[in-house]
Amino acid sequence: MAEQDALTQLYQFVESRDWNQFHSVENLSKSISIEAGELLELFQWGQNPERESLIEELADVLTYCYLLAQKIGVSPEAIILSKLEKTAEKYPIAKSKGNSTKYDRL
Repeated sequence: MAEQDALTQLYQFVESRDWNQFHSVENLSKSISIEAGELLELFQWGQNPERESLIEELADVLTYCYLLAQKIGVSPEAIILSKLEKTAEKYPIAKSKGNSTKYDRL
């Protein structure tokens, strides 16, 4: 329930500022990549980032992911479950448990 409240607040935040006009699928996709780069940058040169910085960058990535899902009209939970089904087929437990080998080499 708290997650839905957060998403409602996110969508209201964007709407109240009239930012939907800037949130094309392309722009949101770019923003995800940019924010993911900032998340990765926290680990540049083998650094151990502060937890708060890590959380804030992760929040930025997730924010744009949820906004993109909304923009294309899909449920994040539904697409995650669908992808998990496909991935489970590629990585059966018997072959992949404890193994990081790519599915085409299992």
